[in-house]
This record gives sequence, C-alpha cells and structure tokens, in this order.
Amino acid sequence: MIQREIAENILAKVGKYPVITVTGPRQSGKTTLIKDLFADFPYFSLENPDTQSRFENDPRGLFQQYGHRMVLDEVQRVPQILSYIQGIVDDDPEACFILSGSHNLLMLESVSQTLAGRTAIFYLQPLSYSELKGELPENLTATDLCWRGGYPRIFHKTLDPTPFYQSYIATYVQRDVRQIKNVGDLGAFTRFLGVCAGFIGQTINKTSIADAAGIERATAQNWLSILETSFVTYQLQPYFRNFKKRLVKSPKLYFRDTGLACALLGLQTAEELFNYYQRGAIFENFVINEVSKTFFNRGLMPSLYFWRDNNQREIDLLINIGGKLRPVEIKSGATYRSDYFKQLQWFSELADVPLHSGVVVYGGEEHIESTFGEVVSWKDIERILHPIM
Repeated sequence: MIQREIAENILAKVGKYPVITVTGPRQSGKTTLIKDLFADFPYFSLENPDTQSRFENDPRGLFQQYGHRMVLDEVQRVPQILSYIQGIVDDDPEACFILSGSHNLLMLESVSQTLAGRTAIFYLQPLSYSELKGELPENLTATDLCWRGGYPRIFHKTLDPTPFYQSYIATYVQRDVRQIKNVGDLGAFTRFLGVCAGFIGQTINKTSIADAAGIERATAQNWLSILETSFVTYQLQPYFRNFKKRLVKSPKLYFRDTGLACALLGLQTAEELFNYYQRGAIFENFVINEVSKTFFNRGLMPSLYFWRDNNQREIDLLINIGGKLRPVEIKSGATYRSDYFKQLQWFSELADVPLHSGVVVYGGEEHIESTFGEVVSWKDIERILHPIM
C-alpha cells in the first residue's frame, strides 16, 4: 500500500479529539487508510444496506455490543447516528469514533451541528506526486501524470485510466448524484460534467456554462453545488485586496483530479493531452491541486487565491500563510524562458511584495535559480511552500 502523508497527522489527533472525521472524493483511499490505521477497531460500512438498517433501527444496541471505539464508513447515510455519538463522547472520555464519508456538505453540515468542538476533520485527496513518485517510472512527464490523475486504484491495480474513469463517471452519476439531490435528467447532468471540464481555469460564468450544456442558469448553479459537495470540483477565489485596481470578482473552476477532467474531455492518451489546446489550463489545475494536497495532508485548510484585474493582468496562484503572500506563475512548457517572470515583476511592484518571493512552477525537470527568482519543477512543488510553511 502506498504510504499516505496525511496518516501521521490523523494519528496525532487521536486522544486529543474523541471523533476523527476523514472525508474526501470517492475512491480517494479513505476506507483503505482508516482500516489500516485503526485495524483494531470494529469497522462498519453504512453503504451496506443491512448495516445501515441495523444502525437506523437499533443504534444503542450496537454501541452496547461493540463499545465506544469503532469506525463508521460513509456515515452520511445515517446522519442521525451523530446525535448518539455526541452523547457518548460527552459521557465517556475513553470513547473514540472514526467517521468517514464522500459527501462534503451533507456530511459536514451534520458534523458541525452535532460534533462541533469534538472532531478533527481531515480531507483525503487523490494521491499526490510526492506520495506516488516511488511508484512511477523515472521518465514519466507532467503530461502523463495529469492524464492519469491520482486515484489510488489506478496505481494499485495498474489500470488503464480510460475505462477506470468511464466507470467512475457512470457510478458517480447513477449513485452519488441521486443521493445528493434527485437529478431527473442524468444524461443532461453527464453532459454538464463534460462542459465543466472545458471551463477549467476560467472564471465561472454560470450563463455561459448553462448555454453550453443546454440547461437553465439556475440549474447550472444548482449542479455546480452538487459537484462541489461530492468533491468533483472546487472554486479558487480571487484575492480580495484592491491595490487600487478594478478586479475580477468571480472565482475560477477547477477539478479535484485532472485525470477525471481529461476523461470528461474525451482524452484517451497522454499524447492527446499534450496536443490539446487547453493543456496549459489542465497543468495549472494539477499544480494548484498539488499545493492544496500539501496543506490537506498536514491537516490544514489551503489559503489559496488567484489575482486578475480588468486589464487581464493575472497571477495564477497566490498562497497566503500568516499574512505572508507568495505569488506563483504556472507554465506548462518544459523549457524555461525569462519572460515567465513578467507578471511576477509587475505584481511585485503593485503589491509591494519582494520579487524573489515569487515562484514559477513549470513542466520541466530542472530547478533553476534565475536573476529574477526561483523556477521550480513540477516534481518539486512542495519547495514553493518553504520557508513560509
């Protein structure tokens, strides 16, 4: 099993919190991880209809039988169980519950209402490059990894990504979407998924997305919420500080996994992605995902933004840690060019940020110390968080 970087931080919270909550995309490895970390705890999957029925009909009996230390997987299926857990952990200082689920808002709304202050929440993402690099061939390119994505099963079972993602999409639409909200036209929702993949890295215009998908604007807004709830997409917010400029205020759309996005775009090989006109946007998505995973794996919420004014001057990524701002430019090319720092030079003067605090992440292999600043390979993305993290 590939060692997950988040594991150490999860174990560090055991004993400090009576409840540990692990959430994240379906098939990101949550069940494998918690079974491994808590192998001596009774394990219950509430996706199993029989188990779900038992916890719905006689939760007290199960707690009496198995005690107050257990793993409950896909707990959003029986949200009322959280009220029982609240009472147990308030009365029993030795209680320890490990909760897991694949639906963000449905699950965390219940958690926040009943377990506030009692649970540590962790977000397990698909595998990061730093977790995978020992399993990958040395000649693997950034394009290869963007196309493959990071879902563990692809690497554990050496699967062809194309049929894997086709099955993933079908299962997601047929099962998960119905659980979150009863979407009547699943064919239209599948088409909407593909349209969203075509908008990667663009500021969200619900009207444009709706028109492209052939649905109403209100429906597009509703379905975008579903994609976020189920950890398929997320929105990168614009940085709020004005700098006396008129700024773009709409967030950008990104996917939690670029392999899934490539499948939705119909890209069946890494070569097709390399020649795809939106390869730069997908690489940008990959880099932002990798930065986010570094935060999540340390048990932290990412504080990430982008910056763009109405004259289309833009910084791809702003990392804000403790008031320290690190601007990052993202370039998919494998060859360094000095003009990669053009926007960073301009932003340094505008925001009064030292030029050398800016970083370029590119699709090449080498680490370069230029006269303008640091150029970091996609294989060493964690480097951009030093020394601010």
